[in-house]
Amino acid sequence: MGSFSTYLDTFHDKRILVLGDVMLDSYIRGDVQRVSPEAPVPIVSFKNREERLGGAANVALNLVALGAQPTLCSVIGLDEEAQRFLHEAEQHNIRTAGILQAKNRQTTVKIRIIGNNQQLLRVDKEQTNAIDADQEEQLLARIKTLIASETFDALIFEDYNKGVLTSTIIRSVIDLCTAHQIPCTVDPKKDNFLEYRGVALFKPNFKELKEGLGLDFSFEKGAQFEQAVTDLQNQLQAKTIFVTLSEYGVYIQTDDSGAYIDAHRRAIRDVSGAGDTVIAVATMGLVAGMNAFEIAELANIAGGLVCEKSGVVSIDLDELKSELVRLGL
Repeated sequence: MGSFSTYLDTFHDKRILVLGDVMLDSYIRGDVQRVSPEAPVPIVSFKNREERLGGAANVALNLVALGAQPTLCSVIGLDEEAQRFLHEAEQHNIRTAGILQAKNRQTTVKIRIIGNNQQLLRVDKEQTNAIDADQEEQLLARIKTLIASETFDALIFEDYNKGVLTSTIIRSVIDLCTAHQIPCTVDPKKDNFLEYRGVALFKPNFKELKEGLGLDFSFEKGAQFEQAVTDLQNQLQAKTIFVTLSEYGVYIQTDDSGAYIDAHRRAIRDVSGAGDTVIAVATMGLVAGMNAFEIAELANIAGGLVCEKSGVVSIDLDELKSELVRLGL
């Protein structure tokens, strides 16, 4: 067993494929001093607009922050939003060789209106139907070319239910990665929840666990929850199930054992994007050779840190290292 700092040093230059739904997170900020005479709504005096990479692209941002080299694989539109997305990716040293642009797809944008540092409204511009068979074929061709021509340490499936991760894409990519001995990790959503058979690490949150298995129960440490995790592991034949439990921390289970890790006390400001950080850190821990408990501990800490910040943000490596020192890890 190595120290956490030793493992972090091995993250450098790891090559990771990130496959899933990408988006732009747009923030319009301003001041609110009065209510509109036209309707009982605040008037926001515009100050600035900021755009950040979101969805699977935020996972890639987290990987860059950890020292890795991510390559994004997804389907976006042939629209103005797509150009802004590709520009942001380039600015953050994220490869887009696996990005397919399709004329009949809408690039997803989430617009948040923020007045006096408080979110007042969100407007989503998106298309959520599944990509068609032709787009599946083209996306798979790009992924096959990448894997055939380069060496990758892992592949992350990042699902936001925007239509990229179809059953065909999931099964084909898992088979391809298995043939090339590339471990797969998953941050799932309800759709196609049980398609990820044979992956190395599967990371639902508690809500997704219940929805994916068609169960309804309140969280409590013990037999009912742990049986649900075991049932999921049996159905997926996954090496590791890693469940995030919000204020209760995380639970991780392998073939041999399971363990709860409590959440650290935090001043929570925004949980947006925390799952992206957790799957990125967990995947890097996996490829670095950390055991399941170490992976869960490190990812739990990293996810908590980003929840202390406003908006969708990636992990700060120096801050993570400082927190590990503070905790004596």
